[in-house]
Amino acid sequence: MTDRVGLAVYIHSLKQVRQLKRFGHIHYVSKKMKYVILYCDVDRSEETMKKLKSFHFVKEVAMSMRPWIKTEYESKVPNKEKKDDYKMGI
Repeated sequence: MTDRVGLAVYIHSLKQVRQLKRFGHIHYVSKKMKYVILYCDVDRSEETMKKLKSFHFVKEVAMSMRPWIKTEYESKVPNKEKKDDYKMGI
């Protein structure tokens, strides 16, 4: 399975949304905020961004950082042993 990355494409008008289909899978279109969430392959993402930025109807293209963000979190509550260490007494 190929790795995919999301691109947020901000556009001036929704008329040209159909033209974006050839660059990847359109996941979501916001009519109010005028942006499109588009998924494409990671290895072709840079050239896809360049092509999208060259269109006159595109304001901005932003890549999602989700694939590179660590999603395994540590516990906020410290271990009980560490919490009770100061109560060792004299």
